[in-house]
Amino acid sequence: MNPEPMLWLVLDLTGTFVFALNGALTAVRAARLDIVGVVTLGMMTALGGGIIRDVVIGDIPPATFRDWRYFALAVAGGLLAFALSKLLNRLEAAITVFDAVGLSVFAVIGSSKAMAFGLGIAPALLLGVVTAVGGGTIRDVLVGQIPTVLRSELYAIPALAAAAITVTAIRLDVYGLAAALGAVAICFAIRMLGVRFGLNAPGPLGSSRDSEG
Repeated sequence: MNPEPMLWLVLDLTGTFVFALNGALTAVRAARLDIVGVVTLGMMTALGGGIIRDVVIGDIPPATFRDWRYFALAVAGGLLAFALSKLLNRLEAAITVFDAVGLSVFAVIGSSKAMAFGLGIAPALLLGVVTAVGGGTIRDVLVGQIPTVLRSELYAIPALAAAAITVTAIRLDVYGLAAALGAVAICFAIRMLGVRFGLNAPGPLGSSRDSEG
């Protein structure tokens, strides 16, 4: 049995669950939604990037609609976050960590699946980033925030790094569990360093963002 489909599935389901937690916790913190709103936002965060990815590469209907485990994990993540909402003040760090894990996992799965469907290097890199930031962007728009990818810390850059490592490993025919986990770890580390030290991508010259750099 080819191990790659199983690897995709494990990474995809992992990213789905942690992004559902992140999206739902963000809903509680930013919008104070009821249980329906919290679970819905968790599901949109968890499933949005994967749906975009599958539609673009022509994997129709998207995996989300073919495998009940995606919806189950997204709902479970949302419900768990709602249950933990009373501890929200203690979960600020967890929200950031869940977001970084989801970002890292989806960057790897997005780029690897794009390559498997015959896309070239540049489209695979782009789709890896879009898969990684898509759910978070939907989350931020729905709660009335400027998407994180456009405003704070390193976000798209770590996803691009993970996608680049994944694509390189595939091209060199050394892609497997070790390479995938390595790409996830590097993306996670860059993202968390950006959060810890307030690092940002360069902004326009003369802007307050650039001067904070």
